[in-house]
Amino acid sequence: MPTLEFKGKSHIYAHHLTAPYRPLQVDPSRSMLSEAQREAPLIDQNLIIHGDNLQALKALLPHYAGRVKCIYIDPPYNTGKEGWVYNDRVNSPLMQDWFAKNSPVDGEDLERHDKWLCMMWPRLHLLKELLADDGAIFVSIDDNEAHHLRMMMDEIFGEDNFIAQIVVRSNPGGRDYGGIAWTHEYIVAYGCSEQSELLPIQAEELPLVDEYGRFKLRELRNRNIRFNSTNRPNLYYPFYVNPSKSDENRLHQVSLIQKPGWIEVFPLESGGVKTVWRWQQETVLQTININVMGKMKRDGDFQIVEKYRKTTKRERSILDDKLFRNEQGTITLKTLFGSRNIFPYPKSEHLIKRIIQLSTPPAASARHQSPDDIAIVLDSFAGSGTTAHAVLAQNKADGGNRRFILIECEDYADSITAERVRRVIQGVPKAKDRQLREGLGGSFAYCALGQPIDINSLLTGENLPTFSTLAAYLLYTATGVSAAAHDLHIHRKDGHFYADDQRDYYLIYEPNLDFLRSGAAALNLERAKRIRGKQRPAMVFAPAKFIGQRQLSEWDITFCQLPYELMAKAGG
Repeated sequence: MPTLEFKGKSHIYAHHLTAPYRPLQVDPSRSMLSEAQREAPLIDQNLIIHGDNLQALKALLPHYAGRVKCIYIDPPYNTGKEGWVYNDRVNSPLMQDWFAKNSPVDGEDLERHDKWLCMMWPRLHLLKELLADDGAIFVSIDDNEAHHLRMMMDEIFGEDNFIAQIVVRSNPGGRDYGGIAWTHEYIVAYGCSEQSELLPIQAEELPLVDEYGRFKLRELRNRNIRFNSTNRPNLYYPFYVNPSKSDENRLHQVSLIQKPGWIEVFPLESGGVKTVWRWQQETVLQTININVMGKMKRDGDFQIVEKYRKTTKRERSILDDKLFRNEQGTITLKTLFGSRNIFPYPKSEHLIKRIIQLSTPPAASARHQSPDDIAIVLDSFAGSGTTAHAVLAQNKADGGNRRFILIECEDYADSITAERVRRVIQGVPKAKDRQLREGLGGSFAYCALGQPIDINSLLTGENLPTFSTLAAYLLYTATGVSAAAHDLHIHRKDGHFYADDQRDYYLIYEPNLDFLRSGAAALNLERAKRIRGKQRPAMVFAPAKFIGQRQLSEWDITFCQLPYELMAKAGG
């Protein structure tokens, strides 16, 4: 398979392995959690993380590796006008000097494509580690980097896992690049493995629209006279149209119940034959307030029409719906914040909802779910918080129990990203949409990145991690196992915290420097005998041991010394 070469690749090829591990720290004042939720494990919450997204992704690995069902990201498009800054701390003087000369990256920088690739490469590697085997990743992009992105994702995710490059008609007015107005963007979709498969979209879920964003309509009457009131009496019944109230397209309300002043409308006759409707009353009742309406003809009579629907059960490679356009995202933010200029080029929540529909099934009742059944949706370029809004809206629509994780490095993570989520949870009184007006419900924990776990913190006693945080990190770095909170069963007496099919895992540790320097933190003969009593192979992390290696080997106990073991494994 061809590979993509770019300046700096050799220096950042394994940079994702050297990024420091920084545990998440909850900020209660910025979170929206009940008292009960504050006591629950962090992995059971929706998350909004403020911090460098490379380090935040690394922080998620011990608990979320291989568990994320859907990833959506909207990275910088690298148009040359964004002025984005590359700030990864790559341990290479050549790289540091290169980026120092041209930062922020702009249109005058002839190496801006190389720098964009250097920024994306380690992040995509970590995103792949987080993605479930049957999960999918969706990346918004335009023609500035679409070709480079495809080649890079072929290399990282595998070209056999390419799903589609979806065209989104995001801006009908277009942006002028070289004399041609660009009216579209892309969403590049890849699976994690051959198990990845997008869900079918039912034909009833999305009405077609014309080039102006108006719904396409078709007559509800069946024009084939072979189907008539004689042989299809269940399809012959009246509608009632309100002649005094119409919308901007001169479409009128309809009802199946007679109301004062409303006009009765039967299917028209054709050649003396009474034709019928295409749907029986029970079917119409399910969608009459959304999809069926009366349309006044030139002669003043009415016909009954419905929104025209797709006939395919698979998503198409071109998304051309008015609700998917960037302008819709701007309209939503104006509804939420009262200003159109609070955030540039926000994505539409309807577009992200479509991605969620494609990649995550509606969850069953939460009472019948295990934690692994809950679909996690991750966005590591969170921006204005559209993805969280879309997750909450889709949960409200289908009764799902999906969770979101947002990562945003900029200072507006609280004032815009999280604030948007707070408002859609609580409700927006002036919103036209009823569900948004009433509030979508939900909660989230707002997190920052703590101090890195490294050798110095253990030697000096500064910023010592909690037992569960260190246990999850050691388990992941030593074995590659991602342990959710419900997977860790901590027994403090011997430090047993996890078991798999091969062995038990122990950590002798307390976040206290006096304890770590004392004999109580050592693996001694008494502890080793208790561990041996389970008659299972074991791995023990501890600062010291007071028992010979030969005896440990006979008892099938692997000793991993802290902090030196931690230093050795820190590269992942």
